[in-house]
Amino acid sequence: MVLEATMICVDNSEWMRNGDYSPSRFQAQADAVNLLCGAKTQSNPENTVGILTMAGKQVRVLSTLTSDLGKILSCMHGLEVGGEMNLSAGIQVAQLALKHRQNKNQQQRIIVFAGSPIQYDKKMLETIGKKLKKNNVSLDIVDFGENKEGKPEKLEALFAAVNSNESSHIVHIPPGGVAISDALMSTPVFTGDGEGGSGFAAVAAAAGGGNFDFGVDPNLDPELALALRVSMEEERARQEAAGKRAADEAARQEKREEPTSNSQDATMVDKAAEATNNASEPMDEVNALLQHAIALSMENSGSDPSVRDSEMAEATNEDQDLAVALQISIQESAKDSSSQSDMSKALEDQSFMSSVVASLPGVDPNDPSVIELLASLQGQSEQSEQKKNEDNPPSDGK
Repeated sequence: MVLEATMICVDNSEWMRNGDYSPSRFQAQADAVNLLCGAKTQSNPENTVGILTMAGKQVRVLSTLTSDLGKILSCMHGLEVGGEMNLSAGIQVAQLALKHRQNKNQQQRIIVFAGSPIQYDKKMLETIGKKLKKNNVSLDIVDFGENKEGKPEKLEALFAAVNSNESSHIVHIPPGGVAISDALMSTPVFTGDGEGGSGFAAVAAAAGGGNFDFGVDPNLDPELALALRVSMEEERARQEAAGKRAADEAARQEKREEPTSNSQDATMVDKAAEATNNASEPMDEVNALLQHAIALSMENSGSDPSVRDSEMAEATNEDQDLAVALQISIQESAKDSSSQSDMSKALEDQSFMSSVVASLPGVDPNDPSVIELLASLQGQSEQSEQKKNEDNPPSDGK
């Protein structure tokens, strides 16, 4: 089994906020780092791993060389992201930490995660590589993210300068493909150099095989499985909290808009009710009149026949009264006349009788009963005149 002391250089620059790796560059890198640390410590109980960050105000050592996997994994939580990656300073600090390792029999290895552009030129990087080679330090490079400013070519130059007997490795992981941790599991960065790393390869095969969560058998590595599960749960909780905050914000915006819409709806309802009341007032009056007329019609149609007969009798009595009144009027007119013959002539004069009838209040000259009465009076006048002539025959003048 390989006995190694490994320093892992993490890129926490501003470029790690990009989301071209799920869920983000930094989180994808953190998952790969956790997996590498577990594999390194599992391959040999005496292996040690340390972690440092290369961006920010200065290079920061998060964990010195240790075999405590819990300490290594806990230091990856809560890291700040920002600034630019300083590759040269990160490698130099990692080399210094390896130089002060407690077990001098451990082979020295540096693993660099480079996910942002590199500011140094090839000549500077070649100088750094030659210095690492001189001190028997192996270098594994994980290239992901940005490919600007000739980044792959610069990293290839660094790799060529440090590589000795195929002890160093470089891996290019394009965005949009598999996760960084999944891509590393089938590379020499994870499986070792093939000579003294048989234990490392066995752990990698065990972690990558089977249908276990995160590709790790909890029976072989319970601590790694637990750490990966905790990391996944924390990420899930973070996403749920972000979704809840977004939902609460949307609910607050809806509450701000709801009073305005409610007031507008209430105004429209009041106006509609007012218009309905105004329109219903004349309709109510018309409906009341119609109902009253219908009630009267029903009363008239539903009245008792005896009541109708009494009404007709009253109408007949009124006609008799009318006839008496006419007769009295005619008699008074006859008294004023100079002779009975004048009265007879008056009765025979239809226009005169019509004018007399018309002068009476409440009498219709065109009423059939009135016409019949006038005809009977005229008949009586003719009979009386004929009788008078019979009683007083005219003299023959002799």
